[in-house]
Amino acid sequence: MYILIGGGGKVGYYLAEELLQSKHEVVIVERNRNRVRAISDELGECVVEGDCCEVSTLDTAGIARADLAVAVTGDDEDNLVFSEIARRRGADRVIARINNPRNEQLFQRRGLETTVSATHAILAQIEQELPTADVIPLLQLHTGLEIVEVKLPETSPAAGRPVSQLWLPPESLILLVVNPEGMPRIPDDDTRLEAGDALVVVTRKESVERLKQSLVGEIHGLET
Repeated sequence: MYILIGGGGKVGYYLAEELLQSKHEVVIVERNRNRVRAISDELGECVVEGDCCEVSTLDTAGIARADLAVAVTGDDEDNLVFSEIARRRGADRVIARINNPRNEQLFQRRGLETTVSATHAILAQIEQELPTADVIPLLQLHTGLEIVEVKLPETSPAAGRPVSQLWLPPESLILLVVNPEGMPRIPDDDTRLEAGDALVVVTRKESVERLKQSLVGEIHGLET
C-alpha cells in the first residue's frame, strides 16, 4: 500500500515509522529542510522536501498512485488544501487531521468526511469514564455515519418496549444490546429493552440528538 503523508512533524514522523514497520510504502512531504534531514537520518529515503500544498510537489511525490493520502500538519488550512489536491489528483482515500474541532464542519462541507480530531478523541474517552453520560461516541465512519453507545436511564421512553415499537431516526440501526450485567446480545424486532441496557447504535451524525431524544428522553429545546 502506498501512503503519502503531508507534514513531517511528530505525528507525521511516528505515523510513517509505524507504517514502514508494517511494510507499507510511505513518503512524507515536509517543507522544513532541517526536519527533512532529521527524518531522512532516522527513517531513510522516505521524505521529500517541498510544500505539501503545492500541486507540483505532490505530483512529484506520486500522489496520483497513492492508495491513501494523510494530512497531518499542525495547520488546518494546509491540511484542507493538501486533502483537496490529493483527492483531485487521484488519491484513492484521504484522511485529514483537524487541530481545531470547530473546523470539522468546514472539512465536511468540502467533501472530506474522514477526519481525525485529537480533541474529539480525548472528549470521547472522557465521556466513556463519566457515569452520567447517556450517549458516548465510539467511532466515526467516512460515510457520514457514527457509532454511538446509548445508556437507557430509568426514565427512558424505550424501557420495557420491544425494538419493533421504537421510533429511530432514518438510517439508524441498533447493532448490539448489553444488559447491566455485561451480557451482550444481537437484537431482533422482539427484543425488549430495559432500563440500564447499553445500546450500540449506528446512525447519521446529524441524527444523534434525535436518537437521544427517542432512547433517553426529551431534550431541552427539541419538540417531541
